[in-house]
Amino acid sequence: MSYVDEKNEVPFSHGAVEKYLKLPEGESNLNIFKMAKESLRLKLELALYEAVREGKPVRVGNLALGEREDNQIFDLAVNPLSQPKGLSVVAFIEKAAPKKLKGKKKAASSEDIDPHIARLERELQATREHLQATGEEVEASNEELKSANEELQSTNEELNTLNSELQKSLDRVTELSNDLSNLLSSTEIATIFLDNRLHIRRFTPFAKKILNLIEADIGRSVGDITSKITGLDLRKTASEVLDTLHRVSREICTDGGNWLSVRVLPYRTIDNVIDGVVINIIDITEIKTIQKLAEDAGEYAGSIVETVREPLLVLDGSLRVVSGNKAFYETFGISRQQSEGVSVYELGVGQWDIPELRELLEKIIPEKGSFKDFRVEHDFPSIGHRVLVLNARRIEPKGDRPHLILLAMEDITE
Repeated sequence: MSYVDEKNEVPFSHGAVEKYLKLPEGESNLNIFKMAKESLRLKLELALYEAVREGKPVRVGNLALGEREDNQIFDLAVNPLSQPKGLSVVAFIEKAAPKKLKGKKKAASSEDIDPHIARLERELQATREHLQATGEEVEASNEELKSANEELQSTNEELNTLNSELQKSLDRVTELSNDLSNLLSSTEIATIFLDNRLHIRRFTPFAKKILNLIEADIGRSVGDITSKITGLDLRKTASEVLDTLHRVSREICTDGGNWLSVRVLPYRTIDNVIDGVVINIIDITEIKTIQKLAEDAGEYAGSIVETVREPLLVLDGSLRVVSGNKAFYETFGISRQQSEGVSVYELGVGQWDIPELRELLEKIIPEKGSFKDFRVEHDFPSIGHRVLVLNARRIEPKGDRPHLILLAMEDITE
């Protein structure tokens, strides 16, 4: 009896197995198929293979080591062990020697067949069974390979579809990136993106002009950048915005006389996560110049109005007082605070609620745009009876500005 492990090696054996196996002295863990006698090798391989595959004992009977009639007959038994796992017991069970027949031979039977032929037939049958088992395994393996190939094809189709979708997404992202790049390049707005450490992440081309930035500045702290903006510490302001999450807006005049609008606000992702700071800088020098011109023009117009000796009112489209000159306020005893924003008909406790004036302002002005030398006599509570000559002109709007009405009064009371 011998033990065979899962590598078909014999770790140890018992009993008289020398006639079946070649056991060199002092050696162990030899392959049992190499040790088996040549006439026994195939049967032993088939029996051991079937026992391990099926997990149950296998017995092959009536075997002989040679072709002589007086050779020992034995059964080969292979029993796989559950514990320890991986070992199988191979037993050679000897049987009584066949009896020789005396006298006249009987009719040939299954027991009388030539042992050599019987052995060949058994080996042929065992080979057939082995080939059949191998064929079944090959067929099962082919089915598994076919199934695996179908799964691989399906997976490949899914990967191709996914790759196509990813390519489309990549094309859209590239297109959006190009659009954004062209947008930032075409606007004269200096924008600097900072991360949570206030290091420069990226910036627009116009930022190079305003802050003297170069590509090598990406990754540097904004506090290390030398800019033309004085009076504003960008790093300190950005740190405050990151801490408070409140935007900061300032207008700054540079040393060169240019005006800049600086806005610092938190950088928010699509998921509303704060991921840094955004600094926007816009050159508003031209806007400031226009504002200054408008202010100068307003002051100029106001100076002209004030120098006119006759009372004068400026009304908006709703006939509310926009402004009046000094002569008007002094003549009719009304203060500037009591007049501006008030309907002309409500001035001085309704003293200008004159039917003739209503008709002029509400009908003549909208239709003709002006009237001239309109005579009005009225008793004013503050100054008594007066005879006035009224002249008015509608000032047409420009752009989004509303139209205005200039109303001049000449006192011709004798």
